Amino acid sequence: MSVTRADNDYRFTHPTTAMVLRDMRIPRTDPGPGDLIPDLSVTTTDGTDIDNASLRRDGRPTLIVFGSMTCPVTESAGDGLRELHTRYGDRVRFVLINVREAHPGASTPQPQTERQKAEHASLLKQHHRLPFEVATDDLDGTLHRAFGPRPSSAYMVTPSGEITFRAHWSNVTPAIEEAVAAAAAGRRPPRTEVNQTVQAMARMTGYAGQAFATAGRGAVLDTWKAAPPFGVMIAISKLFGFLRPVHRGIAVMITIALVMVVVAIALIVFV
Repeated sequence: MSVTRADNDYRFTHPTTAMVLRDMRIPRTDPGPGDLIPDLSVTTTDGTDIDNASLRRDGRPTLIVFGSMTCPVTESAGDGLRELHTRYGDRVRFVLINVREAHPGASTPQPQTERQKAEHASLLKQHHRLPFEVATDDLDGTLHRAFGPRPSSAYMVTPSGEITFRAHWSNVTPAIEEAVAAAAAGRRPPRTEVNQTVQAMARMTGYAGQAFATAGRGAVLDTWKAAPPFGVMIAISKLFGFLRPVHRGIAVMITIALVMVVVAIALIVFV
């Protein structure tokens, strides 16, 4: 199979600043609330095929989440997704779709074969102890790119394939639970879309160390090159290793705010 330029860009070895900036916004052309999902054709880690017809046959609304082993947002979303499945999994179908590695490194490089990508999906399910379906997109991310190739978004979908809710980031658990709870009760979500980038970045900060350890050598340096502010946040988070990962991001934000206040005061006093 020939590889187009788009495919080459999709299966990157090193993230770039342009990619990071693209991930911060959702283009108007990407599928969103009120739209039908693109053609779906993925296979789970146990060999089950999932497509648009199978969603209709199942009859339950489906939470579709995209993610990868080396994505700090996915890393920080795992616990919340498990908890949501425990509460709503009998009424809502959960499907996590393994996509390209967000921060490939020496230990977990970008997959170059369908088999490697399927292996990453199995590792993702095992790593997060996910009790629900984990599937994998094809090597060049046909489905992922059709939705919009952000590293870890979440979508609430009706059995007929209509998107009723979109979360830019999969780790904003309270907002996602609103949508899942509504779907489980047969209602439309109270909000059709959430961004909450600040909350998402704060939460993922404390989990980035684990994601980069999984990625291996090169992932941290690539982050410093492509997104220095994230590199700073992740470095500061190491000072709070005594806290649970979920609380480290808040500590980092407070630290940065205090430093900015001190700098502002110093400028006023000494300049």
